[in-house]
Order: sequence, then C-alpha cells, then structure tokens
Amino acid sequence: MHLVELFLPVTDNDGNDFDDALFAQVGKELTDRFGGMTSFSRSPAEGLSEDGGKKVHDEIIVMEVICNAIDREWWKRYRKELEARFEQDEILIRASQIEKL
Repeated sequence: MHLVELFLPVTDNDGNDFDDALFAQVGKELTDRFGGMTSFSRSPAEGLSEDGGKKVHDEIIVMEVICNAIDREWWKRYRKELEARFEQDEILIRASQIEKL
C-alpha cells in the first residue's frame, strides 16, 4: 500500500487566496478515483524554501489518498493539471510505502 500526499498552495503567487471550490474539485476527483481522501486544511501548513538565495514562504493544504499501486503516468498527468489550475511551476506529490496496522 502507498500513501500519496499532494501539497497544494493556499494562495497564488500574488498572495490571493484560491477559491475553496478549487480544493473541493481536487477532493472530489481524488475521492472518485480512490474511494476517499483526507484533507488537512483547517490550519494550513507552512513551507519554507530557498529560490536563488531568496527565502520563500508558502501556506499549503495537504491532501492524501491511500492506494494499492502507483500509476505513475496518471499521477504525472494529474500533477501537470494541478500545476496549470494552481498556476504553479511545480506542485509536490509524494508517495510513501505504508503498512496498515
């Protein structure tokens, strides 16, 4: 089994909040495909990175699904769709192998 996490920005590059409907759409798509999802959105997580020596601060919402196998081509296409919707150069999606206890 795998845990797949999507790290989505709360705001666009100008600091404007994304519409809640955008996150609801992603949640519906994940639920339709994987039968459920979890969203950590009440208190957005914060990310800090460096871009060319400049510190970049992001607030993010993490959405996750559990799946038996990773369809890498589907995830690659979906990541590209999300990058276009959220107007981002890159959206992080990561997978971890997990064991159900």
